[in-house]
Amino acid sequence: MKNILITGGAGFIGSHVIRRFVTNYPDYNIINLDSLTYAGNLENLRDIETFANYEFVKCDITDRAAIEALFTSKKIHSVIHLAAESHVDRSITNPIDFVMTNVVGTVVLLNAFKAHGNVTEGRFYHVSTDEVYGTLGDDGKFTEETPYDPNSPYSASKASSDHFVRAYHETFKLPMVISNCSNNYGSHQFPEKLIPLMIHNIKNNKPLPVYGKGENIRDWLWVNDHAKAIDVIFHSGKNGETYNIGGNNEWKNIDLVHKLCEIMDQKLGRDAGESAKLITYVTDRAGHDFRYAIDASKLENELGWKPSVAFDQGFEKTIDWYLENEAWLENVTSGNYQAYYNNMYTNR
Repeated sequence: MKNILITGGAGFIGSHVIRRFVTNYPDYNIINLDSLTYAGNLENLRDIETFANYEFVKCDITDRAAIEALFTSKKIHSVIHLAAESHVDRSITNPIDFVMTNVVGTVVLLNAFKAHGNVTEGRFYHVSTDEVYGTLGDDGKFTEETPYDPNSPYSASKASSDHFVRAYHETFKLPMVISNCSNNYGSHQFPEKLIPLMIHNIKNNKPLPVYGKGENIRDWLWVNDHAKAIDVIFHSGKNGETYNIGGNNEWKNIDLVHKLCEIMDQKLGRDAGESAKLITYVTDRAGHDFRYAIDASKLENELGWKPSVAFDQGFEKTIDWYLENEAWLENVTSGNYQAYYNNMYTNR
């Protein structure tokens, strides 16, 4: 069996990728490497944790000795690298954590793969973000040729890690691919992110914090479609290439929140417009990028991937999942998260 190391597999996107690979590829032994920080939750994988081709290893990707030992003992064939600090607000309050995990951690993994991975038949797949490209105006979309122009500590750390992956390909001829995706939505997302945060707050009649005037625009990608894209790129992508993954679903933040309120009112049996009264405008995020939009035509034309779920359908599936999994949501919104939430939003 091929030992495939997937980092950050207990997180939001990682858990969907792990589940897809474990269930679809029984000839792969999937090793989920995660340090289980605040957003890592093994409950996300309870349905596959007993599968014979799945194992979990708790480890920090910045721990060089532990990573070297893992690569040596497991004879890692390939890496799908999703582990990252990913929330922009947290990067503004504590940038060094993002440098350590996103930059240093990536280099530690690259070194281990170079020394002990299967560099002949395997590959190093680095999962990144569209935020490395900076911000767009009213027109245009990010392509794989868009110059990097990161504006937050988070996006700067991801841009740096992208550059290291490309440098190792050019310098050491490591087989690698990179993908840059737009905003994901779906089940199991930690509720510091917009959609699960709003669902949780609407359900509990708490304020709905919207940055600035809510006019920033994001392209939304259903997480299961992202997992499918990662599958396709991992197996069919060309080494040394970058592929953009987008959902073709641009929404202003405020319009998205109003849509959420509308659907939640219906599902909770509330009067129309009741949840919208909870919207509260808070001080805008520092350096807030105006618009992100992805041109995914390279991925569609060369590898045949395209989004499979219309936004309205995916949106409803997502809302239903959070309403049907109240215990999960309550569990992850307790303790340290509550302190973080208060620090981020209560005093703005």
